[in-house]
Amino acid sequence: MAKVKKKASKTFKRSFQSPFGIYWEKKNYLFLLTGFVLLVVGFYVMSIGAWDSFPSLVISPILLIIAYILIFPASIFYKKKEEKANSKEKDVASG
Repeated sequence: MAKVKKKASKTFKRSFQSPFGIYWEKKNYLFLLTGFVLLVVGFYVMSIGAWDSFPSLVISPILLIIAYILIFPASIFYKKKEEKANSKEKDVASG
């Protein structure tokens, strides 16, 4: 019988990298998580009591508006200012 040589297979180390890693940081994910928590709390407050109760008509819409209008856009648009841009501006101003 003929001996069959096996080809040396290259092993690549694959690490999972988020496609949002370029844009999103830890603070963005924190804003997103806060938004989801506010949504859950807002819908829960809406579900307790009668439909015309104070929490259902006042507190819940306020929580939901804060989540939808403030927190979710903040999680998308928040971007940390880069240190390099600030240092270049200082060098130009001083010199």
